[in-house]
Amino acid sequence: MVFKRRTPKSWALWVLHLLWPQGGWGRAARYVKHRVRRLPDSPRRISRGIFAGVFTTFTPFYGFHFFIAAGLAKVMRGNILAALMATFFGNPLTYLPIGVVSLKTGHFLLGTEFEENMHIGKRFAGAWRDLKDNFVAMFTDDMADWRRLSSFYDEVFLPYLVGGLIPGVIMGVIFYYLSFPLITAYQNRRKGRLRAKWEEHKVKKAAKAAEKSATKP
Repeated sequence: MVFKRRTPKSWALWVLHLLWPQGGWGRAARYVKHRVRRLPDSPRRISRGIFAGVFTTFTPFYGFHFFIAAGLAKVMRGNILAALMATFFGNPLTYLPIGVVSLKTGHFLLGTEFEENMHIGKRFAGAWRDLKDNFVAMFTDDMADWRRLSSFYDEVFLPYLVGGLIPGVIMGVIFYYLSFPLITAYQNRRKGRLRAKWEEHKVKKAAKAAEKSATKP
């Protein structure tokens, strides 16, 4: 294949680039911004998609953000590709503050207490381990144990789900109103440049036609 890498990426390199893209997250953010602005759709639909993607990053459904963002964008009549790219708002640099804000808000709304020293990553890992072990227990003599999953639901998942709604909507609205005028201005400038090039092309074409007719005997 023409575009195949000479040396395939190792799994370790794939994971590294997932956590830290080549060129850093700043370069990745600039690339996403560039691609979003050039989407062939109306600014309002693109901005709706951005809202859907940013809002989705405040939900605890890790691993399913792409699907949720796409579904929400479709319901909102937004641009699905913009929604998918906007999910990059949630990344290893922002997931910790997003999680803490969502959890604190959720515990406050539910009237429960937020554990300051909570290890969110370990709680997620423990819940997945319970699911895996209990699935295996269905086919073995092992006893099912749902304590970690039950604790995860009460202390992490439910508060995260409830608490992520408010900051998710706030950040989604902010990005909507920031992106809409920027995308509108960019598309107008781009249309202006294309129109100017087309006019220049017509002038050159007319000049060539006039020169050709003048040289005819």
